[in-house]
Amino acid sequence: MEMLDPDLLKTFLAFVDGGSLAKAASAVGRTPSAVTAQMQRLEEIVGEPLLIPQGRGRGLTPAGEDLVGHARRILAVHTEAWLALKGARAGGRIAIGMTQDFADHGLPDLLRAFAASHPRVRIELRVGRSLELGSAVQAGQLDLAITMRHAPSPDETAVISEQMLWLCSEKGLAARSEAVPLALLDPYCGFREAALNALDAAGRRYRIAAGSASLAGLRSAVNAGIALTPRTRRFAHSGIVEAPADVDLPPLPIADFAIRLSRQAPRPARDLVELLGDGLTLP
Repeated sequence: MEMLDPDLLKTFLAFVDGGSLAKAASAVGRTPSAVTAQMQRLEEIVGEPLLIPQGRGRGLTPAGEDLVGHARRILAVHTEAWLALKGARAGGRIAIGMTQDFADHGLPDLLRAFAASHPRVRIELRVGRSLELGSAVQAGQLDLAITMRHAPSPDETAVISEQMLWLCSEKGLAARSEAVPLALLDPYCGFREAALNALDAAGRRYRIAAGSASLAGLRSAVNAGIALTPRTRRFAHSGIVEAPADVDLPPLPIADFAIRLSRQAPRPARDLVELLGDGLTLP
């Protein structure tokens, strides 16, 4: 019996989560042809087709759908074993920075797994905006940080790509007008720039109905129905949903986030970076 290679399963789940071989290739850092070869190899091991043509892309066969749950459990156990062996004797302190989006969605479960396997490591958390967190990593004040990526940086270890979306209150806007009401973070903000550029390119009128220095303030404005805001699906919870199609807003670009690691980061921080690179992708 041939064993299921975790690397093949990781690529398979990258396809499942991303919806295409191209996105899977970007997620695992391989070429599309290499990802295709990996999927063919996995099909050989399983003995059945896992992918099937579906429109312009590919979908899952029944065997592929069955494999998804097994693959997630296998990789979860693999990660648990790896962390346990890495963290058994580790101690010290690590300082982590992140934007509020990641603090709310995705990171808590990963930090829980890390803390269970590295019980002697003290974790210090800082939630802030990308520019200040990036500067803190460069200054050695943070061991690692998750920040919005504006340009490649030599200290980044992984890049997480997520689609920007127009988001609003699940109750809708309190009032409709010809000009699109926006809730935006104060400059500089990559989401702000992307939204304004998209609306300008589409010739849509807009007005800044609410501004905030924090995501907490932004969430309050959106939940109140004052305005829409551009974020990713990590922000879409607690009463916030994707804006309906009838608002007729232009498409937004992909948002790239970098996991950045200080040169002076201790070994436990490097262990955590590997865990985050594998675990932070949105399903």
